[in-house]
Amino acid sequence: MPLPDPAQPRPGGRRAVLVTTALLSGTTLLWPLAGAADAHVRVRADSTTSGAYSALTFRVPTESDTTSTTKVSVQLPQDTPFASVQTRPLPGWRAVLTTEPLPAPVQVNGATLTKAVRTVTWTADDDAAVGPDEYQEFALSVGPLPAAGTLLLPATQTYSDGEVVRWDQPTPASGEEPEHPAPALQVTAGSASTPAVEAAPVPTTASGGTDPAARWLGGSALVLAVLAAALGGIAVTRTRTQRS
Repeated sequence: MPLPDPAQPRPGGRRAVLVTTALLSGTTLLWPLAGAADAHVRVRADSTTSGAYSALTFRVPTESDTTSTTKVSVQLPQDTPFASVQTRPLPGWRAVLTTEPLPAPVQVNGATLTKAVRTVTWTADDDAAVGPDEYQEFALSVGPLPAAGTLLLPATQTYSDGEVVRWDQPTPASGEEPEHPAPALQVTAGSASTPAVEAAPVPTTASGGTDPAARWLGGSALVLAVLAAALGGIAVTRTRTQRS
């Protein structure tokens, strides 16, 4: 049996490259692109459906090269207040909820609110401050979420040298991000029957089905896996045929 010519491409090599490219493309679909703006304070939610409860996670990076983040404060809305606000314990940090009277009574799930949590402030112990080139995540459980739209959650970041950075600027209609954008949450539409209950780990629609985006991502991953297996099998079969 003749030995394979090293100058010739290996059988199935091109297909292996195609498989790898497909898998990498699938990964790109599943992960957001990173950029310099990621250094800003951001908020993410495990559910964005109006009327649902949601876990909000604020990612706060230290942008200073010489000082540390020692305190973080988040301002919650008063015109669409949350009936429930809870903090997740964070070692080395003390969380304080500050409740204030609302400008006017607000109906939430049939109940009338006259006061609600206005600010949540986390303060670090000396050894828990967020140093240069580090970030920390601060989590809240809130709900129910208001009607669909953009919900601004301004944040204040305090450094060990006393500097205070206010992340409170709304993004204009042009889409050009300001220097200190306020963390923003896009609340999606639910329905009148959407229950105000704790959000499930898998995002759901108002009808109770799986979120279309989650279905699409799951389906894409499955298609890529099947494609990789099929092309890999073809490559192996052709390799064996070539050798025989």
